[in-house]
Amino acid sequence: MRTHIHDSPSVKNHLPMLKVFDSSLRLFAVPLSVATIWITVTNNQDNSIYGMLKYSNLLGLKYMVFVSALCAAYALVAAACSWVRYVVSKAWIFFISDQIVAYLLVTSVAASMEIHYLAYNGAKEDSWSEACSIYGRFCSKVKLAFILQMITFLCFIILAVISAFRAFSLFDPPFVTAQEMQEDRY
Repeated sequence: MRTHIHDSPSVKNHLPMLKVFDSSLRLFAVPLSVATIWITVTNNQDNSIYGMLKYSNLLGLKYMVFVSALCAAYALVAAACSWVRYVVSKAWIFFISDQIVAYLLVTSVAASMEIHYLAYNGAKEDSWSEACSIYGRFCSKVKLAFILQMITFLCFIILAVISAFRAFSLFDPPFVTAQEMQEDRY
């Protein structure tokens, strides 16, 4: 559907730049997600008193790895599909899928933030002591993975806004008559 929005010269000039920015953000998210996975999966530390701590011992870190893998795969596919004319004309596909991935990243960031908080501060009312004084290297790697996941999340927030702009700019604004405008004033 073509509208007066798409016919204006300023929008026509910016759409290719928006497409390049969109693809660049998607491709930027891939190595961030892969690095998050690598850092998390290879993270373990042994302690002679308390034993081995691995990412697989913590459900939140397993979930972060799953979401990061999903995010990397989706970002690669979406970046490739963003240059295919048939798929690009289906702006709502990108809008919905970008929203889903952004929300999954929110939950993943929340889960890893909880682990990070408990590891550094503990929960004394639940008899959980902090663990980072014992597993310092493990905590440092969790913190790095958390930071990378946050950057990926920020990329997808921007991508969600871009895809929303693309999806909703296909439609004309609602038509309001002069009489309706007069009625709204009073």
